Amino acid sequence: AGAEKLKTSQNEVARNRTTPDFHIELLRLRQNWRLKKVSNMIIGDLSYRTAGSKFLQTGTFEVTKAEEDEKLGSPPSSPLPGGGQPTKPSSALKVTIPSELQGVAYIEVLCQKDTEDLCSANINLLGSGAPSSNPDMHWQQKPEAAQNVLFCKELFNQLAKEAVQLQAPIPHMVVGNQIVATILPGIQIIIALRHSTSGDKKPEKPTPSKGEHDHVLEHSLHQLLREVHHKNTHHPFPHPATGPLGPSKKRMMAGPMAADRYELLDMTKQETLLEQIIKQSQHCLMRMRTGYVLDTLAKECRDPLISSHWNTLNSPTQSCVKINISTHGYDAVCRTPLVIHVGEKSLKCICRDGKVMNLSYEPQEFRDLIFNHITQHQILAVQALAKTMGWQPLANSNHLGSGPVDPLGNATSCLLASPTGDRIIAVRCEAQYGGMQVSVAHSPRSDFFPSRLVTERKWEHLGGQFRDVRLDRMEGRNFLHKMELLMASLTSNS
Repeated sequence: AGAEKLKTSQNEVARNRTTPDFHIELLRLRQNWRLKKVSNMIIGDLSYRTAGSKFLQTGTFEVTKAEEDEKLGSPPSSPLPGGGQPTKPSSALKVTIPSELQGVAYIEVLCQKDTEDLCSANINLLGSGAPSSNPDMHWQQKPEAAQNVLFCKELFNQLAKEAVQLQAPIPHMVVGNQIVATILPGIQIIIALRHSTSGDKKPEKPTPSKGEHDHVLEHSLHQLLREVHHKNTHHPFPHPATGPLGPSKKRMMAGPMAADRYELLDMTKQETLLEQIIKQSQHCLMRMRTGYVLDTLAKECRDPLISSHWNTLNSPTQSCVKINISTHGYDAVCRTPLVIHVGEKSLKCICRDGKVMNLSYEPQEFRDLIFNHITQHQILAVQALAKTMGWQPLANSNHLGSGPVDPLGNATSCLLASPTGDRIIAVRCEAQYGGMQVSVAHSPRSDFFPSRLVTERKWEHLGGQFRDVRLDRMEGRNFLHKMELLMASLTSNS
């Protein structure tokens, strides 16, 4: 009974209280932030010192008790419709943030070619939405916004130090709040610190980017920063337990494994944060270029069909795409697979026969490779179709040396003989100039006449001249369908 009376009295006091209790809100603040009492003041810390940060700027803030006029807030709203503004939520706490940590801050990563923006990503601790710079925000939101500003400043300071120390073929430039680095020829990455406060006369607005906002790059950059904080606090355990804390297990085993000087130097090398960001940006551009080439070729080339399947589980610096080249309606006859590993500055192509080809960052090389596989697919598909219809492949060439030279791809050809051997079909496939060219020769020759030198009739079975077939006048939905109809008609006529 006594406990129930105490509970009811506490509930009545809480119900009649107009302003929240200072100590209760201070308890809630201590659940999320580090606080300590210095003489008569309560000082909070929002820096990353406990996570291994060595940034010199302090992240302290002061917690005081709100004055009576601040507790009351604005006067109550008018009961009439369309009356005054609603009251501001009262609070017993007042959080004072240093002026250098106030406002809105984020880091913008922009890949730019000349004046064209290719892709962009924004980095901050508050997600995609920018924090508000309203001075009347709640005490819980003020430390979060200030910690985001400190996080962006610390990150940019670290990147600026690394940009000055790194020795790149094209030196990195640090000008003001911008870092400019060259990732590929003609393409630069710009890392800029955007910070604006409520006291600015002209608040800085993010410039609208013409390029696409790359969420994959943004996610990989956030993941990279989390790994840095994780490594600062999670060190490998020493082996044995009395050993020093910090060196990796590989370095501890260097003595028993008799590692030489070069192996020890390799163990001490670590990629800086800026190098990893540059590598991820390079891979992002390579992935965009590869996807653009595949999409444009799939639109330009309707026969055969080009389908690409991107792997969903990728690393920040390596992706994989599988390409299938097939003809509609003849998927079971012939299919040309191709696997592409997209790296940072190169492409690794695994062809159908297991041959591995390494390409550079130039998209023309990848385009040339796809054109080569398109022509090879057409010739292989024709030969596979001919075998099912009883025709015999006589010869084929994947790199034909006769005729005009294509700027991209190589011309391929094959010769097919009918089941009785009295018909021969010659097929030539070019990547760009003529497309598909088909010619037919008959045996015995209709234009054979004996002469003084060639008197015997047996020479008429060598076959006559090849006559071109106008594929555009033939029926059929694609090239293989037309070849099937052509071989069927020549077989029935023989």
